[in-house]
Amino acid sequence: MHKNIAKRFDLSGKVGLVTGGNKGLGKAMARGLAQAGADIFIASRNEAELKSTLDEITSDTGRRGGYAICDMSKRDDVNRLARTALEKMGRVDILINNAGVNKPEPIDAISDAAWDMILETNLTSVMALTRALVPQMRQRKWGRIIHISSIMAVISKEKRNAYSASKAALIGMAHASALELGEDGVTVNCIAPGPFLTDMPMKILSTAEKAEFARTTALNRWGDPEELVGPMLLLASDAGSYITGQVIVVDGGFVIR
Repeated sequence: MHKNIAKRFDLSGKVGLVTGGNKGLGKAMARGLAQAGADIFIASRNEAELKSTLDEITSDTGRRGGYAICDMSKRDDVNRLARTALEKMGRVDILINNAGVNKPEPIDAISDAAWDMILETNLTSVMALTRALVPQMRQRKWGRIIHISSIMAVISKEKRNAYSASKAALIGMAHASALELGEDGVTVNCIAPGPFLTDMPMKILSTAEKAEFARTTALNRWGDPEELVGPMLLLASDAGSYITGQVIVVDGGFVIR
């Protein structure tokens, strides 16, 4: 029996885990999952923001939810996050690896500490969390894994050596994982956001750089986090069941310049 299109996007009965789910793109995606019917679990380092975000989303949607304090640069925290999410929610059907950091440094001045922190947070934690949650997806023959990469994986900018390397590596890992997990009904994809109005670019870019990013998009503006929700829901639901190993660029036309 064919599903109508609304049913294809319906996530009722599913559980989604979003790292960095306390604000920005993560918060928007967590809310989007809940609005589509999923229960949600969010993680970040900031408990106050996690609690207020979860309260806001669950009260608005009536969905079940939970959170865990987690520093994604620490492997023990990541492993504990996987266990906690499964214990509290019973399952994780949709994994959105969104947490990320950036510390711009030129190639001849990259500190070992910054390199290790960026790679551990943006790449290694994604491997570790995915590794921990894949077995129960395979068992149910259904799963959706979405790595939040970046347009900085396909283009770059001065001082983005570690960040671009980590985000490009997510695409390579998604290619391999998609091949390994496809027969078990688990898809693995990346979203590569462009200029979105979130804390990270607002903190590290100058006023002139912010204006330049906006001007360079085809739409002549920064994106609102809500504008990432549609592409995410496509990949997280049955609507995108035949999409795997792919990168969806959501950048307002930045890369085509």
